[in-house]
Amino acid sequence: NDVITASASTTYFPIGASAGFNGSVVISSDQEVAAIVNVLGDGFDFGESYESFTAGAATVNLPLIMKGNFGYNTWFNVQNASSPGGSDVNVSISYADTACTETKTIKAGAAATFDQSTNTCLPAGYVGAATVTATGGNVVATVMEVSTNTLFAYNGFTGGSTAPIMPLVQGNNYGYFTGIQVQNAGGASTDVTVSYVAGDSGNDCTQTETIAAGASATFQDCSSMTVSQFVGGASVTANSGSEPLVAIVNQLNTSAGKGAAYNGFDPASASATVNFPLIMRDNFGYFTGFNVYNAGAASASVTCTFNGAGAPAPVVATVASDSTLTAVQTGAGNFVGSVTCNAPGGSLVGVANELSTGAGDNLFAYGGFNQ
Repeated sequence: NDVITASASTTYFPIGASAGFNGSVVISSDQEVAAIVNVLGDGFDFGESYESFTAGAATVNLPLIMKGNFGYNTWFNVQNASSPGGSDVNVSISYADTACTETKTIKAGAAATFDQSTNTCLPAGYVGAATVTATGGNVVATVMEVSTNTLFAYNGFTGGSTAPIMPLVQGNNYGYFTGIQVQNAGGASTDVTVSYVAGDSGNDCTQTETIAAGASATFQDCSSMTVSQFVGGASVTANSGSEPLVAIVNQLNTSAGKGAAYNGFDPASASATVNFPLIMRDNFGYFTGFNVYNAGAASASVTCTFNGAGAPAPVVATVASDSTLTAVQTGAGNFVGSVTCNAPGGSLVGVANELSTGAGDNLFAYGGFNQ
């Protein structure tokens, strides 16, 4: 039990559970809250972030699932979104382009683990998508992509959009590249075009793939991103079948062994205010950077206000339609707090990266919370 000041944030570390705990958390409060989780492994040598959920759904889509893919595997937890004391749910997992299925019964508030590395039905080298279906209640899910030294995490999708948007895409950016995985959550095949819009550097470009129902495709071959430096955003600009889509973005620096993932956004979720619960500067070598994407049809006047002791000065900028504001928290002076970005009448989404330049996979990413 705790009290958190309005617009502020509190860190709970370590968690109060016993060693070996693998489960879930349910947060209850008398005001609206937003939460992220940092997952750490191997003596803090690698880690990743993901966001909390406000509700579950009977169907959850997972755009990227792997088994033995050049050293990468996935595993995911499915949580029964009912409050503790509620009803059990029966969960079925289907993997795209295979006959493989898994089933489990999950108690209210609890979670179950599905590990693809030990799934004997899936073929080695599998790269695809999965769909979680629940009966008797709603569920949420979080996926971990893991190699021996790199960890990515993203949340399963409880809904889709015909035109997802991705606020931060990189190509040849000081060793960082991104790959976008788009899943067709609809019932028929569709041709999907992703358009990349350069922000700080690079050239605009597009890529088109055909995606079968339930399956996913990788978007990372846009020539402008592989030849020269690219920093900007991306969005789905064509969807021939108008099928519901979901997307994730993987960010990777192979030479430094740093990786992180985040969820693409439904433009309908964009709002005038975006909250980032964890923002840092000079915090034991960690700092953050956040990107705010203007999904509106007109330019937006964006003000980002930091909350907490030693807060930096606000960031104020005019952001054109389909463009991105980038703010990086470097320099001297310890700060651990939060930030709220607002554009009166605007339509914003955003993503934050947490990074240490030290050795190991100390890159974390999470999506901002719309309000």
